[in-house]
Amino acid sequence: MQPDIMAWTFVAFCLPLLGALVAPLLTRVLGHRAAWPLALFPATIFWHFARFLPEVSRGEIVTGGYDWVPSYNVSFSWLIDGLSLTFLLLISGIGTLIVLYSGGYLRGHPHQGRFFSFILMFMGAMLGLVASDSFLMLFVFWELTSITSFLLIGFDHAREASRRAALQALVVTGGGGLLLLAGLLVIWNVTGVTQLSLLLAFGEEVRASPFYLAILLLMLGGAFTKSAQFPFHFWLPNAMEAPTPVSAYLHSATMVKAGVYLLMRLNPVLGGTAPWETILPAFGGLTLLVGAVLSIRQTDLKLMLAYTTVASLGLLVLLTGFGSEHAAAAAALYLVAHSLFKGALFMVAGLLDHETGTRHITRLGGLARAMPVTFAAAVLAALSMGGLPPFFGFLGKEEVYTALGGGSLRAITFTLAAVIGNALMVAVAVAIALKPFLGARIATPKTPHEGPVLLWLGPVVLSACGLAAGIFSPFVHSLFSSPLASAIAGRPETVTISAAPHASLALLLSAVTVAAGIAVFAGLDRARAAADRLVNDIGWGPDRGFDQAMTGLVRFAHRLSRLLQPGLMEAYLTTTFVVVALALLVPLAWYGEWPRLPIWPADAQFHELAVMALALLGVGGVLTAQNRLNAILALGIQGFSVALLFLLFGAPDLSFTQFMVETLSVVILTLVMTRLHLQPRDARPLSQKIPDAAIAIACGFGFCLYLLRVTQGRFDPVLSEFFNLYSKAIAHGANVVNVIIVDFRGTDTLGEIAVVMTTGLAILSLIRIRKPAPDPGKETRR
Repeated sequence: MQPDIMAWTFVAFCLPLLGALVAPLLTRVLGHRAAWPLALFPATIFWHFARFLPEVSRGEIVTGGYDWVPSYNVSFSWLIDGLSLTFLLLISGIGTLIVLYSGGYLRGHPHQGRFFSFILMFMGAMLGLVASDSFLMLFVFWELTSITSFLLIGFDHAREASRRAALQALVVTGGGGLLLLAGLLVIWNVTGVTQLSLLLAFGEEVRASPFYLAILLLMLGGAFTKSAQFPFHFWLPNAMEAPTPVSAYLHSATMVKAGVYLLMRLNPVLGGTAPWETILPAFGGLTLLVGAVLSIRQTDLKLMLAYTTVASLGLLVLLTGFGSEHAAAAAALYLVAHSLFKGALFMVAGLLDHETGTRHITRLGGLARAMPVTFAAAVLAALSMGGLPPFFGFLGKEEVYTALGGGSLRAITFTLAAVIGNALMVAVAVAIALKPFLGARIATPKTPHEGPVLLWLGPVVLSACGLAAGIFSPFVHSLFSSPLASAIAGRPETVTISAAPHASLALLLSAVTVAAGIAVFAGLDRARAAADRLVNDIGWGPDRGFDQAMTGLVRFAHRLSRLLQPGLMEAYLTTTFVVVALALLVPLAWYGEWPRLPIWPADAQFHELAVMALALLGVGGVLTAQNRLNAILALGIQGFSVALLFLLFGAPDLSFTQFMVETLSVVILTLVMTRLHLQPRDARPLSQKIPDAAIAIACGFGFCLYLLRVTQGRFDPVLSEFFNLYSKAIAHGANVVNVIIVDFRGTDTLGEIAVVMTTGLAILSLIRIRKPAPDPGKETRR
C-alpha cells in the first residue's frame, strides 16, 4: 500500500472517534440538525473505502498498517479483501443513514449528543474489527464492540429493562470474547503467526494439529455468542430495549454479524472438516427454526424483526459451514441482502412507533394514506425479505436453495429447515409491510402523519438499494458478490445468478416458500397462538436460565466473600502465613530440594557472628517481652542487626534502606499502639498461641531453607554483567543499585512507593480515629 493511501486509511479508522468527540458540542449548537455534519464522518469513510473496489474486484488483497510491538510481532495492521471491504462499506454506508435517522428519531432528547458519540464509537469499533489483520487488534476491537453496544443498549438507563438487556448482552458477548482470545492464542502457538493474512496459508497445518478441535470450539464460542446462535440467541431480542437506531444498526446490519464475519474469515483455515460441517449447519439450522417460530409469536414490530434476525443469522452460519459448491456465494448474497432489507424494516418500525405512539402490530392499521413514503419503503424491503424478483433478496434465496439442494439425507434435512424458516420469515415480512398500512384505520396514541426526511430517508435508500442491486446484479456481482464469495471460500468464485426467473429446483422451492409464507400470514393469529402454546409448554428457556445463572453467581459470590472475608484481621493474617509456609516447604519436600549439609558458613568472621548473635538476641527479646512496647523495641534490635550485616557484606544502599525502614517501623508501631489504646499485654490463651507459634516457625524455617538452597546453587552472572555493562551506557548512572531501582525497575519501584503511601494513609487514618464524645444526657435518660 502506498504511504499516502496507508495514512488516509489510518485516518479513516480514526474518523468515527473524532466524530464522537465533537458530537456533544455540535448537538449543543445545532440540536438535531447536528446529524447532517456528523453523517459526513461515516460518508467520508464510505467514500475512502469505495476507492478499493477496483483492486478488490480483481482479486487483490490490500494490507497495511504500522508496527506496534515489533519484538512480539504485534502490529496495528489491516486486511482489506472482498469480505472485509463489503463489511466496511455496509458499516459506513448504513452508518451514514443511521446517524441521520438518529437525528430525527431522538429529536429533542436531552442526551442526543451522547447518543451520537456512542453510535460513532461503536462504528469505529466495528470498522476496526472487520478490517483487523492483527490478532490483538481483532480482539481489542471485538471487545470494544461489546462495550459500546452495552452503552447503546442501556442508553435509557433509567429503565430496569434497558439495564438488564445491556448487562445481558455484555456478559454473553464479553464471555465469548474471552473464548475468542483463548482460541487466537492457541492458533498463535500452533502456527507462530499473529496476522490473519498470514494465517490463511496455514489451513492444512491447523486442521492437522492435535489442537484443532480445541481451536474450533473456542472460536465457535466467540462467534456463536456474538451472532446470537442457539442457545445464546436470547440476548439479541432483549436488546430491542435500545432506541430503534441501535436496533437497526447494531442488531441487524453490523454487530450481530461480527460472529458470522469471524466464521467466514476462518472458513479457509478451519473449514472443510467433519466437525466444521457438522456443528455449524446443526446449530445454524436450529437457530433458524427457533428464531422463525419465535418471530411469529410476537406482536411488537421490533421483536418480530429481532427474531427474524436470529433466524437469518442461523441461516448464514448454516451456509458458512455447509461446504457445498454454491454455499459461499449463497452466504455472500444473503449477507448483503439481509443488511439492506432488515435495516430498512427496523427503521420503518421505529418510524411507525415515533409517529403513531405504538409499535404493536395489532394496534396499527390503515396508515397507508397518512404515511405513503413509509408504506412504500416497507413494501420494497418486505418484497426483498420475502425473496421475490427482481429484488436482491430473491437472488440470495435462490442461491441458498441451490447450495443446500441435493439428494442426501443431510441436504434434504437442511433444505427443509431452510424452507420452513424462510416461509415463516416471509409471513413476518408480509405482516409488517401490510397490516399497519392496509385495512380499517385504527386509533393510535398519536395522530399519524409522515415523518420528517431524517426518518424516512434511511429506509427509502436501503429498500431502493435492494431493488437496484437485484436489477443490476451483474455489476453488483463483479464489485461485491464474487470478491466476497471468494474470500469466504478461500478460492476464486464467480457469482452469476441474475434476477430473471429460471426454471430450476431452487425456483420451485422459492415459490413454495412464498406460498407457505402467505398461507401463514393469512392465519397469522392462529399461528401466533400455536407458537405461544409451544413456548409455554416448553416452559424453561435460555433467557430464564441466564437470570438463574446470574442469581446463583451472586449468591455464590456472597457466600464465598463471607467465608474469605469474615472481617477478622487475625483470620486474614493466619491464612496468609499458612499459605506462605506451604508455598515454601511443600515444593522443597515434593522435589527433594532440601539444602545440602553443612549449612553453617565455615569462613564466618568473629564480628559477623557477633552481629548475628545480636540479631538472635533481638528475636529472643521479642519472644520473651512482657508487653507490646518492649516487643516492638526488641524487634527493632533484630532489624538493625540485619542492616549491619548488609553493611558488612558490601551493600550500603540496602543497609541504609533497612535502617530507615526499621526506624520508621518502630516509631509508627509505637505511635499506633499508644493512640489505639491497645492492651499492653497479649492476653491470648495458650491454645491460640501454640498454633500461631507453629505457623510462624514454619514460615521462618521455610524462608531459611529456601534461601540456603538458593545460595547453594550455581551463580548465574548474566544479570550482573548486563547491569554492569549497561547502567552507565544506557541510564548514565555509576551507582548500579540506584540505576536498577530508578531506571530498570522504575515501574516496580513506583508500585512499591504506591504501596508504602497507601499503607501510610491507612496508618494515618487509624491514628486520627477519635472516640465518640460521651453523651451527657445518657445517664439522665437511664
